[in-house]
Amino acid sequence: MPKLHRKRDGRPLRDAMERAGLSGPELAEATKEVDPTGKGVSPATVGRITGQGKTARDRCELETAWLVAEALHRRTNAPLQDLFAMPPHSISIIERSTPDAEEE
Repeated sequence: MPKLHRKRDGRPLRDAMERAGLSGPELAEATKEVDPTGKGVSPATVGRITGQGKTARDRCELETAWLVAEALHRRTNAPLQDLFAMPPHSISIIERSTPDAEEE
């Protein structure tokens, strides 16, 4: 599964958190409301994908991005695509087929 990249070093995430009036731990708690399992995203993970320091991370799992974006979307109407970007395509994952003329 591809990892999503946070946009502009997490600035849109932090802006959405501010508009929603949520701190990192509060956002982590809000992800439990949108997670069908009720587990949510840990406060440490929220801190890594929204932070700016040496522990900040630019990429996260699709499920993590979805839970964070959905929790923020419920409070700010910010869609996932405003917060995260898909990774660029890699030639190695593109399926290829042999043209019919080359088959025997």
